[in-house]
Amino acid sequence: NGECSLVRLRSGTFPRCFKLLSYLFAKVGLLSGICLIVGTMIGSGIFISPKSVLLYSGAVGPCLLIWAACGVLSTLGALCYAELGTMITKSGAEYSYLKECFGPLPAYLFSWTTVMVLKPSAFAIITLSFAEYASAPFYPGCSPPLIVTKCLSATAIFLIVSVNCLSVKLASYVQNIFTAAKLFIILIIVVSGIVLLAQGHTENLSNAFDGSSSSFGSIGLAFYNGLWAYDGWNQLNFITEELKDPYRNLPLAILIGIPLVSVCYVMVNLAYFTVMTTTELLLSPAVAVTFGDRVFYPLSWIVPLFVVLSTFGSANGSCFTAGRLAYVSGREGHMVKILSYISLRHYTPSPALILNGLLAICYIIPADINRLINYFSIAQWVFYGLTALALIVMRFTRKDLHRPVKVPIVIPGLMVIVSCYLVLAPIIDKPEMEYLYCAAFIFCGLLLYFPFVHWKVSWGTKLTSEYTTVFYLSSLF
Repeated sequence: NGECSLVRLRSGTFPRCFKLLSYLFAKVGLLSGICLIVGTMIGSGIFISPKSVLLYSGAVGPCLLIWAACGVLSTLGALCYAELGTMITKSGAEYSYLKECFGPLPAYLFSWTTVMVLKPSAFAIITLSFAEYASAPFYPGCSPPLIVTKCLSATAIFLIVSVNCLSVKLASYVQNIFTAAKLFIILIIVVSGIVLLAQGHTENLSNAFDGSSSSFGSIGLAFYNGLWAYDGWNQLNFITEELKDPYRNLPLAILIGIPLVSVCYVMVNLAYFTVMTTTELLLSPAVAVTFGDRVFYPLSWIVPLFVVLSTFGSANGSCFTAGRLAYVSGREGHMVKILSYISLRHYTPSPALILNGLLAICYIIPADINRLINYFSIAQWVFYGLTALALIVMRFTRKDLHRPVKVPIVIPGLMVIVSCYLVLAPIIDKPEMEYLYCAAFIFCGLLLYFPFVHWKVSWGTKLTSEYTTVFYLSSLF
């Protein structure tokens, strides 16, 4: 009736309203789609810790090859998602595809794990990186106090969530601007590396394969860390419903964005090796800052500044897509109803975005959550493999679906094999209890699924309805 600020969008309900709001919701064009992919993929990883790939690969040559191979693998995975995204034009990425192929249970487990842990904790880590670099100039010679970085991180989360709740266009503009900023600093680093190579600084690249690791587990961990830096290649699939002309723009944004990131990563690492030896790179706390100190002095402050801009843009992209997954899960009945509401004033899934922000603030309270992300990222590759398997299965079970993009079936097959390798290699090489805790948390979701989703017990429905009513009435004020 125009008086409340939130409306629920549910599959099969209010088709005219749904069509109207979906049209208003679709505000992400090709350029913004490319910026979302590039801006989310290029975060703090390439600037701060590319040494992890070098540590496990053992030498410069294998390190550069692994960075390139990770780019190829990410592109192949994204092409699988391009077929899925143009075949099933729903937001939510893996959630929608697993639900379509395997039913509600795998989709629920994915949304449970991702909404509750993967997305908000990744959001928290990115904003903590932002806070550390933003506060570092005010504490020369020492690390910033933990309370300062955490408060600054919480402020960044509040600001990013507010921007995303206010407007899809505003969030897209923020993403575009900060993506341009990070591409600018990458261009400076790459050009500097090319100049140094032209001047004959190639001594660190000689005997590039000496000391290479041949361990099955070490190579797997090297790929694992490289692919972590590439993570984000599936982000556009989370907002398919908001993408203008997804049949054209989704595959085109993937084919432009991911190869661009791949070239940037390989060239940036090559630039690092022109200035630092492998030992110096491994000992550097922040590789890009060390590179800046040696190449750009006295303008070395430019690198930390652009790292701050890069991490802020990456956090914005992470928040933008995370809210859409919670929103779609709520719409399908796998999360509380309030998450399926969107703002009629701003046409954004505000409750879902706010939940992601609140969880992220909770995750910045512990001293270190990097171990949590490392172990739960293995769960992410389990779902990547299942999604690629879903594409293969639907080639035989859903032949009726229109496929504007169709990749050779060998590509999803390769993704399934690689996913199995990346999940099993670290566990076989170094089994730890944390992997068991990760699996236990995922399957703990079943304790909520059966009573609240599958059986829909009366007291559970009443409880969630009361929470929904409270939040719904609060939107009137």
